Amino acid sequence: MQAGAVLIAFAAAIGNLLQGWDNATIAGSILYIKKEFNLESQPTMEGLIVAMSLIGATIITTFSGAVSDSIGRRPMLIISSVLYFISGLIMFWSPTVYVLLLARLIDGFGIGLAVTLVPVYISETAPSDIRGLLNTFPQFTGSAGMFLSYCMVFGMSLMAQPNWRLMLGVLFIPSLLYFILTIFFLPESPRWLVSKGRMAEAKQVLQRLRGREDVSGEMALLVEGLGVGGETSIEEYIIGPGGELAEDQDPATDKDKIMLYGPEEGLSWVAKPVTGQSILGSALGLTSRHGSMANQGSTLVDPLVTLFGSVHEKLPEMGSMRSTLFPNFGSMFSTAEQQPKTEQWDEESAQRDDDDEYASEGAGGDSDDNVHTPLLSRQTTSLEGKDLVPPQAHGSTFSMRRNSSLTQANAGEAVSSMGIGGGWQLAWKWSEREGADGKKEGGFKRIYLHQEGVPGSRRGSLVSLPGGEIPEGGEYIQAAALVSQPALYTKDLVGQKLVGPAMVHPSEAATKGPSWRDLFEGGVKQALIVGVGIQFLQQFAGINGVLYYTPQILEQAGVEVLLKNIGISSDSASLLISALTTLLMLPSIGVAMKLMDIAGRRSLLLRTIPVLIASLIVLILSNLIDLGTVLHAVLSTVSVIIYFCCFVMGFGPIPNILCAEIFPTKVRGLCIAICALTFWICDIIVTYSLPVMLTSIGLAGVFGIYAVVCILAMIFVYLKVPETKGMPLEVITEFFAVGARAKTEMVAN
Repeated sequence: MQAGAVLIAFAAAIGNLLQGWDNATIAGSILYIKKEFNLESQPTMEGLIVAMSLIGATIITTFSGAVSDSIGRRPMLIISSVLYFISGLIMFWSPTVYVLLLARLIDGFGIGLAVTLVPVYISETAPSDIRGLLNTFPQFTGSAGMFLSYCMVFGMSLMAQPNWRLMLGVLFIPSLLYFILTIFFLPESPRWLVSKGRMAEAKQVLQRLRGREDVSGEMALLVEGLGVGGETSIEEYIIGPGGELAEDQDPATDKDKIMLYGPEEGLSWVAKPVTGQSILGSALGLTSRHGSMANQGSTLVDPLVTLFGSVHEKLPEMGSMRSTLFPNFGSMFSTAEQQPKTEQWDEESAQRDDDDEYASEGAGGDSDDNVHTPLLSRQTTSLEGKDLVPPQAHGSTFSMRRNSSLTQANAGEAVSSMGIGGGWQLAWKWSEREGADGKKEGGFKRIYLHQEGVPGSRRGSLVSLPGGEIPEGGEYIQAAALVSQPALYTKDLVGQKLVGPAMVHPSEAATKGPSWRDLFEGGVKQALIVGVGIQFLQQFAGINGVLYYTPQILEQAGVEVLLKNIGISSDSASLLISALTTLLMLPSIGVAMKLMDIAGRRSLLLRTIPVLIASLIVLILSNLIDLGTVLHAVLSTVSVIIYFCCFVMGFGPIPNILCAEIFPTKVRGLCIAICALTFWICDIIVTYSLPVMLTSIGLAGVFGIYAVVCILAMIFVYLKVPETKGMPLEVITEFFAVGARAKTEMVAN
């Protein structure tokens, strides 16, 4: 039941339809603007008219991310629709070229907000298993907007007196539709709501998006996503329900076993750490026995790429990444529900209930405003007071976890809120140590679990693993775990109040807001390198320059020869070819939407960029070698079409998708603004310089530069860009932190 998320994503992507609409209308109308204002001999002014919207987008992008982190994603999308509407009206009027420049500037403001924030909004609302598909909507709607606009401009070009003001001004009609959708249909991002401590609203939005009542696991995940930085380690466990791993084990090894807790009452497991191997080792211990470390022979490949790849290679047949990585967890939950509380459960409960050191101070209320635990099933997922059960034993963190339902039955299957998408599970473990004064100190550790490559639920079999054996005749799994401090744990608070887990409410964490210092955290810095690098290379691969000037490029290639028999002008012929080209892009994007969560982002890039290079080489050769007018026109047109179609399958949507996925919630708006600023600055350079380059070095020289950039882009993707398909956003950011740490250790060694 994900129809809600799909409709929301499509509605948000209308903002990109307006961008595509504008790209096509300016590409077509500039042919007539030049004639009215006598700009044939002023390529600089011509380039400025086209690039003014990019200048506007650049200006507004410099602060759009920080503002969206402050006031929300939805208000910024509303502002974007208003700016589109105003610019359309002014362009429809435009008595002089300077008024037109002003209108294009305002239009750029709307474009900048939409292009920057729509991918962020979709990523923050989409389920992880179809996030790639939904985040390809902006590319699809943008190309659809271009096609519709080219058809409109082509029709107007057949008039005796084509009116460029009408071509540009029609923008206000679809922008009005976008305004209505943003006001009355789009909810606020649940991740942003959680970051502001507005837990009840976030729950309501998640229930609408997911089409189900139980969203407590995802609510807990969203709270855990509030953290930035921190020490994240990789551990491996053999996990079984209750005391299953305790059977036939030497009592001396009991100290090695730990309890894992889910966000619901009764959800607990015994976990035995897998020992005898390095965790980060030569690069990343997670991949040490899965064969993916072959790439370690090349010191050029970023260990982050290897780390992400190790997750996906274990189940290559996975398509939508539905939660089949934990086939036993459902039965484990059922077992936990049916069996009486284990000795460990009661023992730890009594211990913490009786020990005031573990009591969370001020946990006396029953509202969203009294969350003092990462286990959010009670406080943060109950909207009405009647649903709440008073906390026990001074509101200790453990007793707060015990006041909600265990599982829900749906079509005969156990459904647990522990699943957070993509086969990942969220749990916590309680760790204790003896302080200098001899007293025990303890706190929760957050764990993201992912099943390893050992088959689970093999009753009657014995599987040996490094550092231990899985018991016979029981349910078990082997899981890799990303372990770190919960997001609501602060060292400052521990220093001031020596109270167990030292948890705070999300609203307290939110008051600090994003900090520039957070950008220098290892994982965030690593993600910025990937995001900025891929945006830079995407733009210098030439796509927007080609899009803006497609009619002129095709006209220079002699495309009117192909259509001379239908009796239309060269201007109209180039517009018609442009419309047909954008029409062919739509099924290509449809293929990308299908493959984005199956093949993955990295794989699509590595498969489509070589085709871009080949099409550019053919285009260069067709312009350097005298092949005759008709053959020249055919090769040029086919090369441009192939370039467009492959671009929108990979290099078009994926940079924005990646940039919306790889940053922590707290600084996502700020980081995405930095990446978007790179996008727009490079876009301005490419667009503004293209008319001059066409005049000086010709079509072959321009596409030669683009081909070289595409080669560099393929190298960058292979070495630096990880695969993020199907992974929850919060897990992705944890992997970047681990990858940055591994890279540091490799350099140090």
